[in-house]
Amino acid sequence: MITVVGAGPAGLAAALSAANAGESVELIESGARLGGQYWRNLPNSIVVDQQALNHDFQSGKVLREKVQAHPNITVLLNTQVWRASHEEGISILHTISGGTTREIRTNKLILATGAYDRTLPFPGWDIPGVMTPGGVQALLKGNNVKAGKKIVIAGTGPFLLPVATGLAKYGVDVVGLFEANRLRRWIWQLPALLNNISAIKEGASYLHTLRKFKVRVQRGYAVVEAHSGSDGNLSAVTVARVKSDFSVIEGSQRKVVCDVAAIGWGFTADLSLAGNLGLMQQVSLLDGGTYVVVDEHQGTSQAGIFAAGEITGIGGSKLSLAEGEIAGSAAAGSETNTSKKRKLAKFASALLRTYPVGPNWQSWLKPETTICRCEEVTLEIIEKSVLDLGATDSRTVKLFTRCGMGMCQGRICGRSVNDVVARISGKPASDADRVSSAARPIASPILLGELAQIPIVD
Repeated sequence: MITVVGAGPAGLAAALSAANAGESVELIESGARLGGQYWRNLPNSIVVDQQALNHDFQSGKVLREKVQAHPNITVLLNTQVWRASHEEGISILHTISGGTTREIRTNKLILATGAYDRTLPFPGWDIPGVMTPGGVQALLKGNNVKAGKKIVIAGTGPFLLPVATGLAKYGVDVVGLFEANRLRRWIWQLPALLNNISAIKEGASYLHTLRKFKVRVQRGYAVVEAHSGSDGNLSAVTVARVKSDFSVIEGSQRKVVCDVAAIGWGFTADLSLAGNLGLMQQVSLLDGGTYVVVDEHQGTSQAGIFAAGEITGIGGSKLSLAEGEIAGSAAAGSETNTSKKRKLAKFASALLRTYPVGPNWQSWLKPETTICRCEEVTLEIIEKSVLDLGATDSRTVKLFTRCGMGMCQGRICGRSVNDVVARISGKPASDADRVSSAARPIASPILLGELAQIPIVD
């Protein structure tokens, strides 16, 4: 039996590949439907043109149907893995579904837990109405809900384009689409781009649609502050022209009225279970993100555990599909072809070089800016813990201030805290600091009542 955790592109491809090789597969998904974040889809009770929300929707639909119909695959939906461990070659997954807990033991595990939006703190980012592009898209693709009437989309990366396109098609007024990096950065990545013509066509399709709705990409701009109205909700954002290092060009600031601002800076790999299982991780030189180390067949540092998709490096759906297929075949003991993966990985690297997050985003911050929203820890509090109390790393700052110890367990602020502490202390964050910020004993939230019902084994 092969167990796959995560039913996005990588997980679906892994499950199908392993099943086609004759293995029995158990596919665990925390959501109510297969597809993950990328192929998030509506329940059958809501009848709309889902193809309009995702140009790649049909291929996702075909893959989901193949997985659901395969006799070798058992699908467990609405099932959360809240804890995992690895002992003597066996992976132990603690799951909960509908209030019922279950322990799954497997000697072949494929992790495909994906990623979530990377955020950067800025003045007002904790005002209701400030969201991430992924959050806005999830409401639309998974629930047929428009997050607002007048929406600003900002940050960096190609993901901003499909989000803006989907919203515009569904009647939302996209009042601003701001990309912090400039188009000329692609000049240095032209070979990788020309080897992926499908990506050029996809981007051109989004831009063509956006022009129909009179939405123009304004490059070299970032949202540097958000403002609330009399009701406490978002009423406007300040947009500024920024340099390549993300420092603000003086005199370029202007306000844009909106009721929702969807702001994202790429993605952060979901490494909670990888940390539980003790998988080797490393910090990427390209984007500073932390990822699971894998070999050419997606094998990890633990025997019998494979990883695929965004947790091995942010690369998009096509690379995730390729890695998932390799992981499934390798777990089943079949031959794998890695040539497609290598080509797509080159393009993924080009994307990371084209859409970096400049170090001077911290110049947008004010002393009262909240860095950790869960525990309401401000920049001023973090500065005092370093300058007055002598903290020299993010772990010590965490102990002094409780930043990263709230509901999200540092998922949102962990990486930013590392960067802020490094700037204040003048000491670069170590790889150990960055890896530890993604480590969580409890991989996903569980009610204390549910936890109390789990038998204690000596």
